[in-house]
Amino acid sequence: MYAVAIDGPAGAGKSTISREAAKRIGFLYVDTGALYRAVAYDMLENKIDPADAQAVCRRLQGLEISFGYSGGEQQVYRNGENITGRIRTPEVSSAASAVSALTVVRQFLFDQQQAIARENNVIMDGRDIGTTVLPHAQVKIYLTAAVEERARRRFIELQQKGEGASLDEVLKEVQKRDENDMNRAVSPLRRAEDAVLVDTTHLDFQQSVSAVLAVIQEKIGAGIK
Repeated sequence: MYAVAIDGPAGAGKSTISREAAKRIGFLYVDTGALYRAVAYDMLENKIDPADAQAVCRRLQGLEISFGYSGGEQQVYRNGENITGRIRTPEVSSAASAVSALTVVRQFLFDQQQAIARENNVIMDGRDIGTTVLPHAQVKIYLTAAVEERARRRFIELQQKGEGASLDEVLKEVQKRDENDMNRAVSPLRRAEDAVLVDTTHLDFQQSVSAVLAVIQEKIGAGIK
């Protein structure tokens, strides 16, 4: 099985770019960030502080987070309930950053992520895929863009969903997420030593996908559809 690990900061386009790249080469796309968002969503729904390790640990004992696929699109389930459409709000994003810093949460999801990669050709994206989850992946990519551009993209995405956050608020949220992700004690966001840097600041979506596919093709020769 082949594994492509794509890491990078919030708003870099990892999910949309990875999903399209996986579709082009017939790999399974795995959005690990959605798993952390699902845990965060559950904590918020149950009025649990996502940074409270003990409270989160207790809640995890009765929580099941799983993947499903419908029409080729990844779906995320909480105790059997499809919550895919509810986990992309700024509030959940902030809470996801908090829960992802907890060792108990990372271990809770770690085995599941590795099992998927053992059984499928995957493109898996997240914050620590190339460094921790799939350290032996045949392809590692660090996907990034300037923070202002990442904030602009996230702002447009939220506008399209009818969310009312201002660009300045989104920029501050992205900067806060970067700080949290890069400075957490457990599996901080960093570029793996053997990861290829792909900067999409000045690339549109199709150019970004092409850049990622070029790296994959060079490393493992995966056929592009």
